[in-house]
Amino acid sequence: MNRNPLITAADTLRKELSGLTFPKPVTHTYNPLEYAWGSHVQYLEKYGSGRKRVLLMGMNPGPYGMAQTGVPFGEVEHVRDWLKIHDEVGKPADEHPKRPISGFDCTRSEVSGKRLWGLFAETYPKAENFFQDHFVANYCPLIWMKDTGANLTPDKLPAASLVPVEEHCQAHIQTLITELQPEYLIGVGAYAEGKLKIAAQALDYTAHIGRILHPSPASPAANRGWAEAATKQLKEAGIW
Repeated sequence: MNRNPLITAADTLRKELSGLTFPKPVTHTYNPLEYAWGSHVQYLEKYGSGRKRVLLMGMNPGPYGMAQTGVPFGEVEHVRDWLKIHDEVGKPADEHPKRPISGFDCTRSEVSGKRLWGLFAETYPKAENFFQDHFVANYCPLIWMKDTGANLTPDKLPAASLVPVEEHCQAHIQTLITELQPEYLIGVGAYAEGKLKIAAQALDYTAHIGRILHPSPASPAANRGWAEAATKQLKEAGIW
């Protein structure tokens, strides 16, 4: 039986990133592909087969999203009830006391994930219909924290420490593009758009490259009506 190539690629990525260490201000690093591997595999098995017209890509996990469920932008309610994914989730090797992993028992909502999957669920009441043409990935599966438990995004880390991360994550995204053959490469935010441009250039791959507004509550623009703004961008790009 042929294994889903996206599962093979994710397995390679999780092994390559395992054991990497990072300098201060990083004190803790989580890799959901290790402790939430089962639900990530479910996501790829259910929704990662065949060609996709649109590849949407975020940056890296949020503490109450993919960090808990192993699914990109993985706000618990939408992963469980719309994506119909649920699995036992373990613990990271070095758990921060202020950022516990409780998996699908997590009662906090990941705002970015609630907004993103909420829009897609409203537009496509059945997840299967959305994933006929779309796929959602993250550029990097790692989540970094300071000693206070505050989240550190990749752009806030010392560049030298990210060299191996960039190498492995770029190879992974290039594999996704090669396998899914999307017409549209859409970054969820400017950071992800930039990484997609690098991947497409490395592959000499022709696609429409753009972005939608990131749904983070840290973005004033997103807080003024993210769903409306993202819908407008998707329509203007010719995707919806």
